Amino acid sequence: MQVWPGTAYPLGATYDGAGTNFAVFSETADRIELCLLHDDGSETAVELRETDAFVRHAYLPGIMPGQRYGFRAHGAYAPEQGQRCNSAKLLLDPYARAISGHIEWGEAVYGYHFDDPERRNDLDSAPHMMSSVVVNPYFDWGDDRPPRTEYHQTVIYEAHVKGLTMLHPAVPEEDRGTYAALTHPAVIEHLTELGVTALELMPVHQFVNDHRLVDMGLNNYWGYNTIGFFAPHNAYASWGDRGQQVLEFKSAVRALHEAGIEVILDVVYNHTAEGNHLGPTLSFRGLDNTSYYRLTDDPQYYMDTTGTGNSLLMRSPHVLQLIMDSLRYWVTEMHVDGFRFDLAATLARQFHEVDRLSSFFDLVQQDPVVSQVKLIAEPWDVGEGGYQVGNFPPLWTEWNGKYRDTVRDLWRGEPQTLAEFASRLTGSSDLYQDDGRRPLASINFVTCHDGFTLHDLVAYNEKHNEDNGEDNNDGESHNRSWNCGVEGETDDPEVLALRGRQLRNFIATLLLSQGVPMLSHGDEFARTQHGNNNAYCQDSELAWVQWPQDDDDALLAFTRAVARLRREHPVFRRRRFFHGRTVEEPTGSQGELTDIAWFTPAGEVMRQRDWDRSHARALSVFLNGNAISEPGARGERIQDDSFLLMFNAAPEPVEFVVPLNHGRQWQVVLDTSTEDGVPGEDGPKVRAGDRLLLADRSLTVLQRPA
Repeated sequence: MQVWPGTAYPLGATYDGAGTNFAVFSETADRIELCLLHDDGSETAVELRETDAFVRHAYLPGIMPGQRYGFRAHGAYAPEQGQRCNSAKLLLDPYARAISGHIEWGEAVYGYHFDDPERRNDLDSAPHMMSSVVVNPYFDWGDDRPPRTEYHQTVIYEAHVKGLTMLHPAVPEEDRGTYAALTHPAVIEHLTELGVTALELMPVHQFVNDHRLVDMGLNNYWGYNTIGFFAPHNAYASWGDRGQQVLEFKSAVRALHEAGIEVILDVVYNHTAEGNHLGPTLSFRGLDNTSYYRLTDDPQYYMDTTGTGNSLLMRSPHVLQLIMDSLRYWVTEMHVDGFRFDLAATLARQFHEVDRLSSFFDLVQQDPVVSQVKLIAEPWDVGEGGYQVGNFPPLWTEWNGKYRDTVRDLWRGEPQTLAEFASRLTGSSDLYQDDGRRPLASINFVTCHDGFTLHDLVAYNEKHNEDNGEDNNDGESHNRSWNCGVEGETDDPEVLALRGRQLRNFIATLLLSQGVPMLSHGDEFARTQHGNNNAYCQDSELAWVQWPQDDDDALLAFTRAVARLRREHPVFRRRRFFHGRTVEEPTGSQGELTDIAWFTPAGEVMRQRDWDRSHARALSVFLNGNAISEPGARGERIQDDSFLLMFNAAPEPVEFVVPLNHGRQWQVVLDTSTEDGVPGEDGPKVRAGDRLLLADRSLTVLQRPA
């Protein structure tokens, strides 16, 4: 076999049409072997003798795509000093573009003996390990272009590749649960009819099924256990795992782009699947433990701000390079349109405290590729000071956990919520305005993968996670949910009617709030997990989306209608915060009106004492379509119809008065007290001063033509 010197960059395995360059970083190892793996179980070892800045490299002519490989690192095994090299362990390439196979759990993939953790384990892990794969980078993208949907036009749909498609009746069985299923016309049609502009995929970076879960007969379904930051998860590929997963993922992105749908990846750069000091040796730990991980003062242990056993060392230049190289790769080579960063507060922990100006954010800010895509933070972790909603840099948007909590509290009838609800409905200026951001920095959501589904939010007071095997001790206990009087499933028509109203209330509130709405897959037709609010390990019908038998689902039709109302009316999609100043109305109308106004149910302007009343659970808000301050794309003035939103979160019907001087005649376009919820053109007409009786826990929307 010929071995040429090769180059130190790019890292990983790079095929150029004639051979492959291999490059891997390790400051700790004395020497590193590249192991070419053969289908008969044998391997060919090639020592990487060339070294530049601690990157070992070689070029092997004739090594083609599909070749499986790994590394063996020779060096010190001294856990008390943070050193964990062990040449008996086959290691995945941190830059592998594809990964084949799965881990067969056993003592061989660990660096120590189970009965004596202090003793080094020299069992060969190769027969039980996944392997890295050389991939062909060439792909016919055709005329693919990123949709580049502006945030104010964006509707995000969070989904799981397998969960979304596994039970879809129109998808061929052999494609269900795969990237290919995302391209099926029925799936794409469903998304487009919902008005979805961005599909946010739960983790598709190669992840590992935890040893503990496998022993329990479960799986890491959600995938927040990454081991390959460049490799699409191989179990979601229908074609094969020797690089075919890369082609299949690219094909899915291309098809979604053709439909005008962006692809956002939920990414986990805060930790890896190697766990704590008792975890397996799979990649980073064996190559250079001290460069990749945050260690405690006693370096045999790992600092953990993620709740998973380890945290990546965000002040290490090699970790920062790995993350930035990965992000750029997914944008430039895989054509994705953005990222949602799991536990993003950990990325800000350059030392111990959360610092929003840490090196990672500096690098993102100046990067000409990554800075141009959608960047969404989950702005918390489990470490001290980890709840950072509203504190990320101006380039970023955030999952607004305060929006979720406040909207849930309003509709379950919690006292003293009106003032905060008003802020959340209008884009959370208290969180984002002071640092130059706009309402679009707020990614609004009521539910997501983590927690109750929307159906379960109105059907359960308590979590029911018994199937997870942890005696119902896992998952959040404070869910701000309300079961409407009966825990779980029921045939009681009154309870079912109330739950239906609550579902419509949540969907309408979400889609008509300022900011960027995010729906969780299946909520549009009330999927259930039967009270399980932590289905991370449930790779089964419990967590998969149960599609309705036909397209005549009332909640689905309602969701589509409200999404269409949002899409057609820019007053619900403002790019700037409301300012409260008066704007002259067109000739013949009501004179000067503010861009927004708040009213009591009696039709009187809200005063401070009205906001402070603890028992108050009802109000109206006027959105002035003639007072949109931001211009259109070509500088033109934007004008829209005006709307009056009436919220009654009280447990009894409340009479609302249509305010005077804000419009003579209105039409009811939304009423969550009815099953269809959308009267359409036949909606009742009302005039200023008229009285409307809103059912308990319901929302009505009135429209006034411009």
